[in-house]
Amino acid sequence: MTNITIFGNGNMGAAIDAIFAKGGAAVQHIGSSEHDAEIQGDIVVLAVPYTALEQITADYGDKLAGKTVVDITNPLDFATFDALVVPTGSSAAAELQKALPSAKVVKAFNTNFAGTLASGQVGDVATTVLIAGDDASAKQALADAVTAGGVRAIDAGALKRAHELEAVGFLQLTLAAQEKVAWDAGFAVVS
Repeated sequence: MTNITIFGNGNMGAAIDAIFAKGGAAVQHIGSSEHDAEIQGDIVVLAVPYTALEQITADYGDKLAGKTVVDITNPLDFATFDALVVPTGSSAAAELQKALPSAKVVKAFNTNFAGTLASGQVGDVATTVLIAGDDASAKQALADAVTAGGVRAIDAGALKRAHELEAVGFLQLTLAAQEKVAWDAGFAVVS
């Protein structure tokens, strides 16, 4: 059985939890008020806003060593919806990997809305989770857990591809905020 820890109890955390639970994983949740909980999962999903990553790394950095840490954030300036707030050419996931050098950071779920994860569909197409990271076994473990839960997964390449995934997430969020696409819609991968 796969053991997964999810930081965050919002819409995305709940939708990701449902996928993993459907696939038979044991899922633990850690809320924002917890700062020293035991981490039970080998895969740890950070289903939190980008601004929460700094506190999580401060509180749990040592406990995340050796774990697959999944960054789902989109580092968007939510005040303006006009820019990403990470260094040019970098990504939230790359910055997280710097802060957690002993963890295996992967980027995933940031190009999905909770509604498409919950339904397993984007329009008439199966929801696909794009996964980027430098550790092949970490990406495969996450992909196996995702597909066991009934959602497609595609390896999007090295962690440096998180930069492009965050740009896609940024575009999708801004379109939804402008009501040009629905929050239960999104981009689909047809293959």
